[in-house]
Amino acid sequence: MTLYRVRMHAARSEEFPEGSKAHGYDFVVPLDKQMRLDPDAWKNHSRDCRVHRFWSGEEDQRGLLRHIGRGWVFDYDEEETDDNEPFFKLDRHEIKEGEYLSVKEQDGETRTFQIVSVQPYVQ
Repeated sequence: MTLYRVRMHAARSEEFPEGSKAHGYDFVVPLDKQMRLDPDAWKNHSRDCRVHRFWSGEEDQRGLLRHIGRGWVFDYDEEETDDNEPFFKLDRHEIKEGEYLSVKEQDGETRTFQIVSVQPYVQ
C-alpha cells in the first residue's frame, strides 16, 4: 500500500463544455497494487487522507476522505453531514490518469471529474 495524491478536474459537461482546470479536487488516498482504494490501509491512515476542493469563484474547502456506511465521501466538517460529498462507487474504480470519478456535491448535483495526475504522496 502506498498513499497517493490524486488531482482531478471537472470533466466535459453541459456546465463545462471544455472541462475546467479551475474546478476540482486534490486528495490523498491509499491505493493497492491494482491502483484501487485500499480500505484496510485507509483505517491506518485516515487522518492523512485529506482533500482540497478548489472551485473558481468560491472559497476553497479542506476536509477528509471518509468511509460512511457503504460509501466514501469528502467530509469538510466532522460535526455536520450536510456538507458531505459522496463518490459514486469509489472503491470499484481504478485510480489512474485519464479515468473518471463522479462526486455528488453539496448543491445536490452529481458531477464527473477526470483524474489528471496520480503521484506518490510525500508528507
